[in-house]
Order: sequence, then structure tokens, then C-alpha cells
Amino acid sequence: MSDNDEIEDPISPKPKSISRRRLMIALGFGAVNLGMLRKLPQLFKPDSIISTSSSSPNSPTTTVASTSSTTTSPSASLELPPVFDADLIVDPEGHTFDLVISGGRVIDPESGFDAQAQIGVDGDLITHIGFGNLTGRNTIAATGLVVSPGFIDLLSYPTNGYGEWYKVADGVTSNLCLHGIDHPMESFLSLGESVDPPINYGGATDQSAHRGTLGAGIEYLSRVPGVSIEDLTDLADSDLQLGALGIHQQPEYTIGVTEEEMIAHGVVAAEYGVPLCLHLRSGDTENLSNQEEAVEEALSVAEETGCRIHIEHLNSTGGTSRMSEAIEQIESARSRGLSITACTYPYSYWATYAGTSRFDNFEEKFGITYNDLQVVGTSKRVTESEWPSIRSANSLTAAFAMSEEDITTALKAPWMMIGSDAILQTSHNNHPRCAGSFSRILGRYVREEKVLSLVDALSRMTALPSQLLGECSFDMARRGRLQGGAVADITIFDEETILDNASIENPAQESTGVSYVVVGGQIVRANGTNNRDARPGIPLLRDLT
Repeated sequence: MSDNDEIEDPISPKPKSISRRRLMIALGFGAVNLGMLRKLPQLFKPDSIISTSSSSPNSPTTTVASTSSTTTSPSASLELPPVFDADLIVDPEGHTFDLVISGGRVIDPESGFDAQAQIGVDGDLITHIGFGNLTGRNTIAATGLVVSPGFIDLLSYPTNGYGEWYKVADGVTSNLCLHGIDHPMESFLSLGESVDPPINYGGATDQSAHRGTLGAGIEYLSRVPGVSIEDLTDLADSDLQLGALGIHQQPEYTIGVTEEEMIAHGVVAAEYGVPLCLHLRSGDTENLSNQEEAVEEALSVAEETGCRIHIEHLNSTGGTSRMSEAIEQIESARSRGLSITACTYPYSYWATYAGTSRFDNFEEKFGITYNDLQVVGTSKRVTESEWPSIRSANSLTAAFAMSEEDITTALKAPWMMIGSDAILQTSHNNHPRCAGSFSRILGRYVREEKVLSLVDALSRMTALPSQLLGECSFDMARRGRLQGGAVADITIFDEETILDNASIENPAQESTGVSYVVVGGQIVRANGTNNRDARPGIPLLRDLT
């Protein structure tokens, strides 16, 4: 894909946003209500509207009729800026924007727009993209920098008041927990409100947590008296009614999960129009047929239920040492009309807690030795004699069990997205992906190794996640785009210097090269420094109307 290619199948925005009043009634807890309402985006309705053609509002071919010379393209061959909602675009003549971003290389991966342009922001919305001079109360001079939609981390964990700031330094504006919210949705939203994060948050209802709530743990339900699949799907249903963006299951860790249980949750996912997000059953490299069967299990759930399936970190489950084959399986399913996507993180080592079942018989299972293990936060590899105590302590341990080819092959699949699978904790006992995933993609795999073009890479972090979740969430549909009328979640970076710095020994290192981050129209990072007084993050929810 070249830097000018468009991303296929952009979603159509919903006709109206979620009813927040109905959300508050549904949640029914006062303190959270007041906090959320304080931070809700206020739609900016301008008096001066630029007319558009009758094409779909977010179509890349939408024509914006200029009413001022300030919006005239300097080149006849240069495409006009894309539009998400024409009713929210203002005529810049005589208008003072709340924020102007000037002089940068503006890239909208969905439409393929890529030009030096000016962006005007009012409230939390992009209200103008053009080529003339704009007047703003605040200005970001972005000359020499790339101006992109804010990065969407699909596969993170709940906000904690600490790790989000490292996400900001990595260009992330939305922290989504498709790997499970770890809590009932009401508690997840309450936690987010109490943390008051700088970036947006949301996630998938967590079937593993539901099993814990019901006392089933990781057991087969047939061995747990009084607990049924319907009890689990009822809990998922409750979380979805409060705005969860998907359903998460992890049969590799929750070993008692059967395909029947997965199908039942797929039925619920299809009913609500959300993805069923799966950590597949196996990453076993000793017998690659186990991974093949794990991918096929996911595809059969999609076939049986019609739900959308999003496979979590395909690089470490389902595609390890067989990435080309896994992609062929998924491509075959997609050609049959199944909606299958996946994400990856850009590291050739995974990490999880030493006491989990993933480390059972790890030498045979993954074809590695003790010397391929490293406890996070340390600089030395593990020895056989040390391993029992490490496992007993359940220390987060990295395993060098993947190849670079696994990563580069995964990245080339056009439906592959980026998910960190981590958020930094104050203990710093974390995989470096918690702080560097997105900068690593842009620095290493775009600039240095040229595995992806810049526009293609940005699409994996912005437009594709928006399209995945935008069908069920207008909150998500209006993010991941630099288009008139979209939400002003914006990341501005230096493509020549951006790079990750986090390491296994010290994951708490900010990335280099992310100059500015704007969330909901508010600047949370300026000149490479986080503004810790800015807390514009809001919950991103499934539509409740």
C-alpha cells in the first residue's frame, strides 16, 4: 500500500450520538454521573456552514464548496480535505477557532488525504481543515511534523492513573480494554471516573471475570454445580447494556471454556453488534496443529453465530511460528464473508505471569529454554534453579518465543491492527509494550525497516480500530479520523525521530518524537512534555439507543 492509498470499507457514521441522559439513568450512580457530565463533549453548532455535495458525510469523495479564498487548495491536483459531518464545519472567514494546528503534514488514513494543511478546532471537534491562514485562541505550530488522528490502543487494560501518561507519550488518545475490563461495567466506569484520565477509555465485558464472580474460575462448567452458560451470558448482557464495546474470552488461560460457551457469547455479540474478542486457545509451537485448531475454533464461532471476531495478539496465539498459515486461514474465512480481524504488538517476545498455565511445560510447548526467559524489571535471563521460586512468586516474565518474521508478516495483513496488551503499573513490572508499541511501529517498522508505509501504519492505529468499533459506537465512529466534524483526538509527531525507549529492564521510559497530543480538543502533551493538569478523557461506549 502506498502513502496515498485509501483504507477500504470506511464505516458510515450513525445519524446521532449516544443519548447520555439515558446512559446516566441506566447507570444510576450519582457521583459518576456528575463527573461524566462535566467532561462530556459539547457539540459545536456553528452559525456559518459550508455546503457539501449530497454524498455520504464521511465519504472520501465528499466535495466541500469553498466560500472563502482561505479554503482554496493551492494545487489543482491536491484532494480536498475529507468530511465526516458537514453540518459541523465552519467558514473560517472572520472566525476565531479555539485551537489552530498550522503547517503540519496532515494525514487522514481513511480517505488517503495527505497534505500540508491547517486544522481548526472548536470545543472537542475539528470544525475546519483547509489551506489558508486560520485565527485561533491557541495555536500549535506543526511545521515539519506529522498531524495524525490520535492513536487508538485496542488491547490495553483498565486505567490506573499512572500508565496513561506513558500512553500519551506514545501518541495514544484512547485506551481500550478489548482484552477485558476486569470488572463489571459499572465498576469499570466508576474506576475510570475516579482516576480522571487524560485519555479516553472503554472496553469489552470480561467473561473470565464473570466466571470468577460466579465461582467457576477456570473450571469446566459441567464440574461447577449451579452455574450455567446462561448465567455467564446474562452478565455479559448486563455489561453491554451499560456500554461495553465487546465481549472478551481467553480459553488459553480459562481452560474450562468450551466452544459451546464461546458460541453462546458469540450469539450475544451478534445481537448487540459488538466484536467477540478472543485470546485464542493455543500458542503452542511444539505442535503447530494446536494453533491451527485454535484459529479454526474462532472461525467456526463466527460461522455459527454471524458475530464479528477480533483475534487478540495473533503474534503470540494462533500465529506464532506459523503466521503466514494463520493469515491464510483468516483470509479464507474473510473471503467467505466472515468478519474477522486481528491485532499484534511489535515485539518478538511476550510476557505473562510465571504461575499461569501458559508456562506449563513451556520448553516443550514453545521450543525455548530457561535462558529464553527474563523476569521483567531485571537485566538477566532465568536459570533452571531460579525458575521454581520465580513461578511461585508469579513474577511477570518475558519469553523470547517469537521471530521477527512473525511480526513483519502479521503487519502486512491489511486487516491487522496494533494493540499493546499492557498498561504500565507503578511497580514497573510490565512488558515494554506498555509504553512503546505505537512509536516502535512508526520508528522501527516504518522508518527503519520500511515494512509499512507511514499512511498504512497509521491506519492500523486509527481508521481500522474506528471502523471495527464504529458500527456499534458513535463515540468510536467519530474518532480515528482527521475529518471535518470528527472529534479532535490528534497526535502530532516527528516521523524522523519517533521511536520507543521502553525496555524489559526499564519499561517506564517515554517514547521519543511525540510532540503534541490533543484529546477532545484539549492539549495533554505540548513540546514533548505531558500536561498533567489536562484530564479530558471520557468513557467510549456502545450506543445505547
